[in-house]
Amino acid sequence: MTERPHLAVVGAGPAGLAGALAAAARGVRVTLVDAAEQAGGQFYRQPAAALGARRPQALHHQWRAWERLRDGLERHVDAGRVTHLTDHQVWCVEGESGAFAVHALRGPAQEEGVTVRADAVLLATGGYERVLPFPGWTLPGVVTAGGAQAMLKGGLVLPGRTAVVAGTGPLLLPVATGLAAAGARVAALVESADPKALVRRAPVLAAQPGKLAEGAWYTGQLVRHGVRVLPRHTVVEAHGADRLEAVSVAGLDRDGRLRPGTARRIPCDTLAVGHGMLPHTDLAETLGCALSGTDVRVDGEQRTDVPGVWAAGETTGIGGAALALAEGHIAGRSVAARLHGTTPDPRRWATASRSRARLREFFAALDAVYAPPADWADRITDDTVVCRCEEVTAAQVRTALNTLGAGDLRTVKLLTRAGMGWCQGRMCGPAVAGLTGCPLTPGRRPFARPVPLGVLAALPEPETD
Repeated sequence: MTERPHLAVVGAGPAGLAGALAAAARGVRVTLVDAAEQAGGQFYRQPAAALGARRPQALHHQWRAWERLRDGLERHVDAGRVTHLTDHQVWCVEGESGAFAVHALRGPAQEEGVTVRADAVLLATGGYERVLPFPGWTLPGVVTAGGAQAMLKGGLVLPGRTAVVAGTGPLLLPVATGLAAAGARVAALVESADPKALVRRAPVLAAQPGKLAEGAWYTGQLVRHGVRVLPRHTVVEAHGADRLEAVSVAGLDRDGRLRPGTARRIPCDTLAVGHGMLPHTDLAETLGCALSGTDVRVDGEQRTDVPGVWAAGETTGIGGAALALAEGHIAGRSVAARLHGTTPDPRRWATASRSRARLREFFAALDAVYAPPADWADRITDDTVVCRCEEVTAAQVRTALNTLGAGDLRTVKLLTRAGMGWCQGRMCGPAVAGLTGCPLTPGRRPFARPVPLGVLAALPEPETD
């Protein structure tokens, strides 16, 4: 009996789950590899069972969609069509003789190596938050917006009692309303974007009435919880001795620059700040997949330019759970057809394709509205730490640029060590790019995360001719 073709899916968020379910339903053997202990990714993050959450759905506004994905995954796992590997951190994907080897580290200690071999790979690795530094951002009590949400969803804990949610982008709404609903006093939601910019893009936004209704619901929740909204404002500085005690915010003019005389101080013990997200592309870059800007480039079937490699979700462009579900479904159906030796019929996923097109247009309009303020890099003081891993300050980055003649991010990295730490520039990369004026170009790395030498030594020797 011929063995069923095998697909490895990296990431069990919305895109990975949709792709795994679509492929498994069409006769493909699927191994779903994910770093978390439970499926769902960041969007459908669940509290640990030991916490005994009585109403976890209260932290989600698309709970029914999650239940369908969860139940579908359980059915396929029980039927032997899907193998779900939890707590597996993928550090590299290699192509080998027309197939692929997915290398991962298993368990909390991440000291045991595991390799999954498959005929094709679907990369659904999601995204990570864009972090932009400002004076005081390293104080305890300052967290990313997504970090605050993860603490609430995954740990059922509040980062503090009095919070300010700041930055720009749609993520600020669920973070502010979630914190308020959980009992925190949200002193302000500080949004740098101009609401008038949304009005100017009304025709595109109106094509997604569900998204508009979602935004209206969040607005109602802000009113209900008495959250003060400060549009066209930005955080200037975080204050405190041993931890956060207050933040200073100021208004922005039409060009996104600070308006003199508008600064105000808001007491708080938590600042949840976010400026959008960036795609995780490490594994795709290692495989040699082409990028379009910071996104993995794909065709209408979600195929990359590397044969046998598909990509879906935030790794191909930030666009939320609904877009990730559509892309994952298309990718799963395409993989199934290709692995069975047939040409896919796009009419089979026409509904998902139309949804994908509309949502991509919708989020492109949002991207144009929710951009960081124009002068954010100019407001970083010289003594502000930019790279926390290597403790590199803004002054050192500016010296590398203006005095030592660095003309690209790699040279700045070599001269200052910014980006050489544990995160390998994921956190400080946008800040260094903003300070230097260099484009944010992902750097190709052999490993997506640190790997113990023992795991590398245990790998089999590559076959030679």
